[in-house]
Amino acid sequence: MSDVPKISLEGSGCEASEPFALRVLGDSMSPEFPDGSIIVIDPANEAEDGNYVIAEVDGEFIFRQLCIEEGKYLIKALNPGYPTLDITDKPSIKGIVTQRAGTRRKHRKHYF
Repeated sequence: MSDVPKISLEGSGCEASEPFALRVLGDSMSPEFPDGSIIVIDPANEAEDGNYVIAEVDGEFIFRQLCIEEGKYLIKALNPGYPTLDITDKPSIKGIVTQRAGTRRKHRKHYF
């Protein structure tokens, strides 16, 4: 289920509210975010419906798209082979993806 390793900023020199980068592991967010993509996460912004987010589920951090339906917060993989997860509250969201980095300009994309 986990596409993102456990996140710890201890000893990194980063403040908890500073943006940071992670590498996408797995294919749950393909084709928009292929395995190995680098994403930039901003933990300070408020997440909204449709944002790509890092969320904590059962003590693990995963990368998904936030969907708010009838007051429920769901996180969905772009790859239909992965389940949609119901997260109980917005504090489960640890940051939103603001951009996908790439080695070529055509691979870079901003989301927020």
